[in-house]
Amino acid sequence: MIIENAHVVTVSGDEYANGHIVIDGDRITAVGPGKAPAQDGERIDGGGCLATPGLINTHHHLYQWASQGMAVDSTLFEWLTTLYKPWSKMDAEVVAGAASAGLGWLAKSGCTTSTDHHYLFPKGRGDLFAAEVEAAREIGVRFHPCRGSMDRGESQGGLPPDEVVEDIDTILAETEAAIDRNHDPSPGSMLRVAVAPCSPFTVTKELMLRSAELARGKGVRLHTHLAETLDEEEHTREQFGMTPAEYMESIGWLGPDVWLAHCVHLHDADVKRLAETRTGTAHCPSSNARLGAGIARVSHLLAEGAAVGLGVDGPASAELVPLAGELRQAIYLQRARYGPTSLTARQALEMATLGGARCLGRDDELGTLEPGKLADIALWRVDGFHAAVDDPVVAFAFGRTPPLQRLLVGGRTVVDDDMLVTVPQDEAARRGAAAHRRLMKLAEEVL
Repeated sequence: MIIENAHVVTVSGDEYANGHIVIDGDRITAVGPGKAPAQDGERIDGGGCLATPGLINTHHHLYQWASQGMAVDSTLFEWLTTLYKPWSKMDAEVVAGAASAGLGWLAKSGCTTSTDHHYLFPKGRGDLFAAEVEAAREIGVRFHPCRGSMDRGESQGGLPPDEVVEDIDTILAETEAAIDRNHDPSPGSMLRVAVAPCSPFTVTKELMLRSAELARGKGVRLHTHLAETLDEEEHTREQFGMTPAEYMESIGWLGPDVWLAHCVHLHDADVKRLAETRTGTAHCPSSNARLGAGIARVSHLLAEGAAVGLGVDGPASAELVPLAGELRQAIYLQRARYGPTSLTARQALEMATLGGARCLGRDDELGTLEPGKLADIALWRVDGFHAAVDDPVVAFAFGRTPPLQRLLVGGRTVVDDDMLVTVPQDEAARRGAAAHRRLMKLAEEVL
């Protein structure tokens, strides 16, 4: 497959105003200016298009597609205590439908790789983890599901009600089984599993320690929420006598195999320690704004050399937010707080691609358009109205996200002419709506 005549942004340092990309199988074999050398293969005319690496979503909660539009004016803790009730009734059918719609929506916004942080497993509700893995396989995106957990309910000083937490032995056994069944460490993998206790206010110290031990023994990555709200900092200081980031460091949860969601309320020392330990951050600007949590210090993290990726977060705290739109949100929120030079369009694009790959430990294969990298490529139409902006990266990042002409995952077309093609687009949407109706029906007794 040969893409020609596109404005190619490699993210590794080169841009070609009229460039080409050559793909053989699932890998990029050539990138450069002008036309590709004469050779056989499908030729895609990229005239009027911007070619970027596929976007990487570093934090998500797919099941929440089924609970959008609830507690819309609440803080994080208020929102959680409202939504734990319906979430406690979800089953594998709900998760399957929500994941199909959520991953299809992500693909339509240029996402080729997505994580998911699933941390509620109500008893007797089927295999929820398997349901989302199958949805990702069907949609055709690269998937990094995180087997989450909560073992600290209200009776132990945690936030969630006791009925939605699991015991530690069950958590560790099920997490290990999820890794053994699903994790594929091979080059070009479509599926890798991470270990992800939910947060300092829902998980015991013992579970955090034993989860890290399990993950490192299995050679997989670690993920959790951190420093999302001031309420969390107050809670962590009361419980542990230290800030959330200090607590993470005290239990061995900073390092190059860890990425943390949100990190809104970091102190200067925290920013430096995340950079020094090569700990990644998943920045979720729309969700943080929707919940009134604050604005993460992304420009400071980047200035220190930390790995920062973008994340949509759960659809229930960022309704219908497209991943591509998070570039604009990140840029504008940083500038609103720190000034107009604090985050550029190209820095935001790098966060959404190479930064995300660094968070997931896949920057050797993903995040840039270079020979040898996986052919995960987004082709955006920046002609039409967008052509009024001379710089196509600015046109892409600053305004309404342009139409997605083609999305390739390992050289396979997932979106064509702005339409999801691996699963009929209308069918993916219907599945999401059905998941919402089913969850609301199941939850009638607790709402």
